[in-house]
Amino acid sequence: MLKYLLYILLLIISLSSCVSHGDLLNFSQGAEFSDVPVDIDNLPQLAIQPDDLLSIRIKSLDPVAAEPFNVDPPGMANLQAGGGMRPLIGYLVARDGTIDFPMLGSLTVAGLSTDEVRLLLLEKLAPFLKDPVVMVRFLNFRITVLGEVGGPGTYFVANERVTILDMIGQAGDITPYGNRSNVLVIREHNGQRTFGRVNLQDRDIFKSPYFYLQQNDVVYVEPLEIRTASIRDQSQRILPWLSAITALTTLVITLSRL
Repeated sequence: MLKYLLYILLLIISLSSCVSHGDLLNFSQGAEFSDVPVDIDNLPQLAIQPDDLLSIRIKSLDPVAAEPFNVDPPGMANLQAGGGMRPLIGYLVARDGTIDFPMLGSLTVAGLSTDEVRLLLLEKLAPFLKDPVVMVRFLNFRITVLGEVGGPGTYFVANERVTILDMIGQAGDITPYGNRSNVLVIREHNGQRTFGRVNLQDRDIFKSPYFYLQQNDVVYVEPLEIRTASIRDQSQRILPWLSAITALTTLVITLSRL
């Protein structure tokens, strides 16, 4: 009898202190994946905003003619990249949505995509350069990942197409104590802040407007309740088990006297 009672106690302790298999699974809920290709219809068109930092380079068959358009940006801004070792120099978008470009003056870029800025510059450069090549990209495309991940921090992204799965992977994946069903994405756009929830266990995650991330998004993986219990006051953790052990011991003594 005592052996069985002890086994039950150990089983209760193990079940209450471990993360279940289902908590660790992604894409486990919803309809099964189909072999039929699905169109991607939620890919965002990223718009430039005030305080964005842009890299703009102009190339031409005549390098000398293109040189005046590639001088250091007026009022250039520095941004520490990656581990903070290398400054990034680019065009800082002013609060009024403009940049000051060499030879061309003030250009309104806020609300445009990088492709639209490239086309705008090609039009402006036509009188000065023959068949120029314009390259525009974000320098401040960074995502902050916090909470129950292997390596929380701020990460700079090399391209404009990045998903929440990419960033969680770059941050060392979600820990066993992370809540995969309720990941928070904080986004700022046009002076407004929005909050979105993403369920990594739902196969419909790929349709979410927060599946593809945007510059300066913050991703927060909240802990499971068991994680909260594991770091709270030690005395509060021990007392319930002492009570259970006391009750079980009393039961064993009572049964042994029968």
